[in-house]
Amino acid sequence: MMRIGLFLLTNLAVLVVAGIILSLFGVGSYHGAGGLNLGNLLVICFVFGMVGSLISLFMSKWMAKKSTGTELIDPNAPRNQAEAWLVQEVAQLAQRSGINMPEVGIFPSYQSNAFATGWNKNDALVAVSTGLLERMNKDELRAVLAHEIGHVANGDMVTLALVQGVVNAFVMFFARVVGDFIDRNVFGREDGEAPGLAYFGITIVLDIVFGILASAIVMWFSRYREYRADEAGARLAGKQAMISALLRLQAESEMPDQMPKEMKAFAIAEGKEQGFSLAALFQTHPTIEQRVAALQQLNCP
Repeated sequence: MMRIGLFLLTNLAVLVVAGIILSLFGVGSYHGAGGLNLGNLLVICFVFGMVGSLISLFMSKWMAKKSTGTELIDPNAPRNQAEAWLVQEVAQLAQRSGINMPEVGIFPSYQSNAFATGWNKNDALVAVSTGLLERMNKDELRAVLAHEIGHVANGDMVTLALVQGVVNAFVMFFARVVGDFIDRNVFGREDGEAPGLAYFGITIVLDIVFGILASAIVMWFSRYREYRADEAGARLAGKQAMISALLRLQAESEMPDQMPKEMKAFAIAEGKEQGFSLAALFQTHPTIEQRVAALQQLNCP
């Protein structure tokens, strides 16, 4: 219930912000006497689609910390040798990748996992699970950290947010174009009449259907960037170490996934859902077998 409440509040905030932006730019209604004003509709959908995605991007670090229970490590006063080693490794990898030092954290999870997020590559967060620290050796840990630094250096968080925003815009646009066509030709709305409940009901359903179909595009990009991050991890920490880390994750793949759903796209591993899940049809990560095969073809030590 709390998650649903937060979702509704976030969407309300997005609507308010988008409405202010639309007013400032003088974009009016997209329904006119002659039908849809496609230019206005496209602008409105673009603003609504991008605003929601950009808000999520700017809130990504805060949401990641809250949803995973990540505790940040003070780089000037690590509490133990493990924390000191993590900070040192991340600092070295960040320097080699040409980015600023990210925040480093640890989140409680028996599952071996890690993620990176942040609104730009010079203000990022890299976090690892307690399970990963306990069961991976240092070479494997370094490879996982290098993979996450690869995500940061490649600007994957920003690019994914932009892709999602564009997809959202076109989903909203085509849902309303098709909804208007159905409302006129099936429900008999005449020119000049304001859209009725049928139109709004149709567009809500089409938003959901088109959104599910269009998410395949976002998931494809997510899988593609995993290969790029694996390559970055291999070049920074060694190909065999990256392969070994992935095989270690594969051995744990039967464990229930404890990573919050909103963080899956930014994790090193997607994990396994319990029971049937629609998300299984739109995976954010390639299979471990596919990732290992790609790394074996990579020309690096």
